[in-house]
Amino acid sequence: MRYTGPKARKVRRHGANLFGTAKYDKILSRKPTAPGMQAAARGGRGGKLSEYGKQLLEKQKVASIYGLTDKQLRGIYAEASRTVGQTNNMMHTLLERRLDNTLYRAGFAMTRMQARQFVSHGLFTVNGVRVTIASYRIQEGDKVQVRDRVKNSPVFGPILTAQDKYVAPLWLTVDAPALSFTVSGLPTDEKHFDQLIDMRKVIGFYSR
Repeated sequence: MRYTGPKARKVRRHGANLFGTAKYDKILSRKPTAPGMQAAARGGRGGKLSEYGKQLLEKQKVASIYGLTDKQLRGIYAEASRTVGQTNNMMHTLLERRLDNTLYRAGFAMTRMQARQFVSHGLFTVNGVRVTIASYRIQEGDKVQVRDRVKNSPVFGPILTAQDKYVAPLWLTVDAPALSFTVSGLPTDEKHFDQLIDMRKVIGFYSR
């Protein structure tokens, strides 16, 4: 199941802002230790963990960042392990190519959760076709654009304001006023990946 509990507890447990909004940075600055008296008594986030425990925690972190269930993440691992090349890089690439993630990376959603809602409500098209599946996998050359009927929705006002200070990754060519972007490349290099993640630990967990 996808986690639906308090996000602040997950942020404190992992010691990282998993969801990208400023309020979680503030929470971490106020409460830097993991939640729970037992963790605090051990003097940190969970004390000493076994290698399996570290792998499990990393797997949970990735699932939280991208908003996936364990079944979905396991499926991505299975696909990546069957593909020629490094499983580590392929898992990163497959995660980054999700439509909800690309909307977030383009700066057209404040969080991946909001991006997933935009997709599920059919607010964006891919190459002119309305897509409502968050896991839809973008290809190089795809053009993603907001639907004309919702372009003037007030929900995009704060997002466009934030665009003034946002720099999208180089593999996306963004036209902010038009609320559209083109996939000019694929996220295949380490510089494209989320630096909060140690994907090798996730692979270690699933390969047991």
